[in-house]
Amino acid sequence: MSGPAAVGELLRPLVPRVLGVLVRRYGQFDACEDAVQEALIAASAQWPSEGVPDHPQRWLVTVAARRLTDHWRSESARRRREESIAVRERADADAVAGPGEERPSDRDDTLTLLFLCCHPAVSEPSQVALTLRAVGGLTTAQIAKAFLVPEATMTRRITRAKESIAAAGSTFGEPAAAEYAERLRVVLQVLYLIFNEGYTATSGTELQVPELAHEAIRLTRAVRALRPDDGEVAGLLALMLLTDARRAARTGPGGTLVPLADQDREHWDQAMIAEGTALIGATLGRGPVGGYQVQAAIAALHDEAPSTDTTDWVQIAQLYEVLQELAPSPVVTLNRAIAVAMVDGPARGLELLDTIAGDSRMKQSHRFDAVRAHLLEQAGDPAAAREHYRRAARGTASVPERRYLEERASRLELGTREEGALPRTGTSRRDRSPSGSRPARTVLSGERPRPGSPGPPSGGTGS
Repeated sequence: MSGPAAVGELLRPLVPRVLGVLVRRYGQFDACEDAVQEALIAASAQWPSEGVPDHPQRWLVTVAARRLTDHWRSESARRRREESIAVRERADADAVAGPGEERPSDRDDTLTLLFLCCHPAVSEPSQVALTLRAVGGLTTAQIAKAFLVPEATMTRRITRAKESIAAAGSTFGEPAAAEYAERLRVVLQVLYLIFNEGYTATSGTELQVPELAHEAIRLTRAVRALRPDDGEVAGLLALMLLTDARRAARTGPGGTLVPLADQDREHWDQAMIAEGTALIGATLGRGPVGGYQVQAAIAALHDEAPSTDTTDWVQIAQLYEVLQELAPSPVVTLNRAIAVAMVDGPARGLELLDTIAGDSRMKQSHRFDAVRAHLLEQAGDPAAAREHYRRAARGTASVPERRYLEERASRLELGTREEGALPRTGTSRRDRSPSGSRPARTVLSGERPRPGSPGPPSGGTGS
């Protein structure tokens, strides 16, 4: 393992462990995080040519500690800091010893670092950026590229995040028991946002940013390893796996968007589907049911169906009803409208859309017009559908999505129609649900659901 890609894969899991050692030892998150980034850059430059050292974590800690020492020696408060460090070193049983006397520690600081990066004093975009850098091991340049912003902009965002954490007086450690559940919720939300941006980029020329999606899955696996009994952690990991399993089939030649109904399901990752399905199957009914678990159950129904037509849409519509009770939001209603249209026809789906037409949150997304256009097309109103496709195209900064929506509008302009994903009549599917399926409330039997989980992924039911 000596190539740049292999070295990168080795480095990322080490980041939270190295940073955790330094923060416990020296107590300054921002300075330690900067030092770790410098150590990562040094490793990326040296290891591919010189080989990976026998003790990679020890090497990184040593290099990062030297960076800190060099920095602090140049400051007037050097002696005071060194005295403070000496006290910390004597009290810290987990501190990494010097070369030749390292005592490997089994302590994993991933969750503690995530709590710190996802502090409520930090804005949502900054939480995402800081998590990717401090816990994910991505460089500022990599994060900026993924989110299509200048590196200087991302640098300022990360700097502000660290300043906010320092100003809030945050310390390295898990939050108090009374705050734990809420902070874990924020951690999961940040990982969810990272995955969504990787699965469907909000802007740019590419539909997907696989690096972000993979990193979100890796970090969620790490949290799952630390919190194996938490149903929502398991639900989020299952949701990511079941959703990302379709990635290879979501784009066609030239990166064109391929909707769910038209995807070649043979290109779906069956290993990821099996893992995600087993995970959510083992989780449901064992404790409180949350939004991530419900969304994972929906994703599993999509992934297990041989085709769109044989998908258990009755079950999916019921699950969205449960999700609406757990976490009412216009995004949930939007996705529920698609499922209901598959069961009861496009007219019923359009009725549901009307209930959120005035919601200000929908005006910030192109998806409302995209879904309305699709349902109008299937209801036999091509003129209105064409107008909403064009509105949706104007509202997205994603080039693949815009091209797809413009193409749909152009086809209607020419008077052509393709076989769509939704039925063109109101024929009910309620009596044609796949044999052996169970009502959603039976599938989700268990303790009373807990509220507070977010809505479906940005791709929703249709991708």
